[in-house]
Amino acid sequence: MNSQENALEKGQFAEEQAAAETVAEVQNTQETVAEVPVEEVAETEEKAVEETPEIVEEAPETVEEPTAEEPVEKKIYNTKQEVLDRIKEIAQSDEAPAKDEVDLLKTVFYKLHIAEREQQMKEYLDGGGDPEKYQVRPDDLEEMFKVEMNVIKEKRAKVFQAQEAEKQENLQRKLEIIEKIKSMVTSPDEANKSYKEFKALQDEWREIKAVPAEKANELWRNYQLYVEQFYDLLKLNNEAREYDFKKNLELKTKLCEAAEKLADESDVISAFHQLQELHQQYREIGPVAKDLREEMWQRFKAASTVINKRHQQHFEGLRAREEENLQKKTELCEKVEAIAQEENKGAGDWEKHTKQIIELQNEWKTIGFAPQKMNVKIFERFRAACDDFFTRKATYFKTMKEQFAENAEKKRALVEKAQELQDSTDWKSTSDKFIALQKEWKTIGLVPKKLGDQLWNDFLAACNKFFEARNAATAGTRNEERANLEAKRAIIEQLKELSEQEVADGLQEKVHELVEQYNQIGHVPYKEKDKLYKEYREVLDKLYKDLNISAAHRRLDNFKSNLKNMAKRGEDALDSERTRLMRRYEQMKQEIQTYENNLGFLNAASKKGSSLIDEMNRKVQKLKDDLKLTYEKIKAIDEENSKQSEEGEA
Repeated sequence: MNSQENALEKGQFAEEQAAAETVAEVQNTQETVAEVPVEEVAETEEKAVEETPEIVEEAPETVEEPTAEEPVEKKIYNTKQEVLDRIKEIAQSDEAPAKDEVDLLKTVFYKLHIAEREQQMKEYLDGGGDPEKYQVRPDDLEEMFKVEMNVIKEKRAKVFQAQEAEKQENLQRKLEIIEKIKSMVTSPDEANKSYKEFKALQDEWREIKAVPAEKANELWRNYQLYVEQFYDLLKLNNEAREYDFKKNLELKTKLCEAAEKLADESDVISAFHQLQELHQQYREIGPVAKDLREEMWQRFKAASTVINKRHQQHFEGLRAREEENLQKKTELCEKVEAIAQEENKGAGDWEKHTKQIIELQNEWKTIGFAPQKMNVKIFERFRAACDDFFTRKATYFKTMKEQFAENAEKKRALVEKAQELQDSTDWKSTSDKFIALQKEWKTIGLVPKKLGDQLWNDFLAACNKFFEARNAATAGTRNEERANLEAKRAIIEQLKELSEQEVADGLQEKVHELVEQYNQIGHVPYKEKDKLYKEYREVLDKLYKDLNISAAHRRLDNFKSNLKNMAKRGEDALDSERTRLMRRYEQMKQEIQTYENNLGFLNAASKKGSSLIDEMNRKVQKLKDDLKLTYEKIKAIDEENSKQSEEGEA
């Protein structure tokens, strides 16, 4: 898979996963806050005041909630070294690593790392490198980054273990406080005597923070139960009670004002987290006067509703955008899948579709996250379609490269053959060979342009060298062929004139004389040969028909006409034909002798015997006619050989 798909797979996938985890964390925080509603505190306050004639101070439990880390101010990192330096600072710091910042640094580092690898591969390919032989360079910064990340991972594990141990210790301390308060709830006198100790235990309870979440609610209920029992037994004067109410009213009024100011906070997530802290403080403050209790609670609740509604709308908008992003990404998947299914008839189609897919990949990067449950699935679908296309593209070009190499070897072989023939002076035979090489060249497929141009130039140079030499050497021959063409056309015109005349004595002799003259004339230009011969045969057939000249005579004339073409192939061709005719001649003589011997034994007395004799006589006569024609052909070959010899000596 090439660098575009690797970057898409590693870079964007890591970024979307990190952001999806952050969104999930915020959503989990939102859900956890709702475990202990503020209304429960109000009900507890009301119950405590109504049932206790003395001043009652409530000590509400702190319900353990997962708290999201403070948002990290995003710093711009331009190089991997800058990211590595910051990771080293975090690894060497005594403070606990912030998860959001560590995740951000990891995402930024690998974005820069992937971009750097893509640039390296691009430079390699632009320099003419082979994609199949490309190897990723080792990166020392990445190895150092992994080492520092392992240090941070170990530190975070230790912090988590320490926090869990602290929660268990806090749980044990709170259980001990509950047992102490429980031991105080014996009688009103004992409660009055233990009030200061009770207040100290409440203060200690508030100072103890996190406990295991699964124990928080049960711990709170037990604590509240024994605190209420203590207040039931506690006898306090009205003046002290009014003082507590006034103090609590002041504190809760400040919390209401703080909650109302959060409506102007631009960061919805931050406002929501601050509200949870205000709720925690509100729960820990004791009751106010009964006539103000509902009013105070409604004010605080109204301010909380504004923040909660903004928070809810924020995530509803986020989910709506995520659904819209899912639809956009689904459409991109469908487009890539459609492109991947299109037929690619050549390299041009592959490159065109590659550009289209890269454009879709770039468009994908501009789209935000899909819903968390679908984010990974939709990306895997998109990546699978891209991988399928680029895998098949790589296979195609690998096959094409192999075919190019095979075609190049074939053309090199033709170039070598052409260069071997370029100095030949056997014009006819070598011309045929060059023509055959040129036809074979056309059947061979493509090769890379630069190499193909070089091979073609070498091949063309060899062809041109031979044909230029042949044309220079045969310039006189071509003039002779043009003269022969005119001479044969003149004979054809004479034959046409004879064909229009009435049959008279001496016509047949004139025809034979013209035929002999025609056969004595040499070659004509190759392009005119077939047309001229067709015209010659048409007029000659008409004359033979008018003169009733036998088919055997015609065949002999045709044979003599073809002797020149046979002679052009060399003496071997004429000798081979003469040998064949001689074998045929001897074979027919033996057949004639066999038939004549058999005729001497037949009795013609019966009707059947007479019919058989007639049939055999016809066969014998036909064989004799063929024997005569064969003899004339042998004689014609001998005459042609004699003529060729005389021309050679001349």
